Amino acid sequence: MQNKLKIKKGDTVLVICGKDRGKTGKILKCFPKLRKVIVEKVNIKKKHMKPRRQGEKGQIIEFPAPINVSNVKFICPKCSKPTRLGYKVSGRTKKRICKKCKSEV
Repeated sequence: MQNKLKIKKGDTVLVICGKDRGKTGKILKCFPKLRKVIVEKVNIKKKHMKPRRQGEKGQIIEFPAPINVSNVKFICPKCSKPTRLGYKVSGRTKKRICKKCKSEV
């Protein structure tokens, strides 16, 4: 199986299944080998932190956890619709294209 992902850090995506279905957000980090991405304000988990120093209080930290790439769909910046991505090779350059409006991303 190939480890390359078609979506990258900074892309806007729509969550298509799970508890956060319908939410959109930017990709903060990609894990190509695990085929997972971290999307802002999606799949928020809570972590209980112990106090590390004397006098410090324990706290609950909220952070976004990774979700599978198959559960998100790319949103085209031009047509603003959730779509799949394809590639267009011209000369030595390889560009990503929207499958709906055929524009370069």
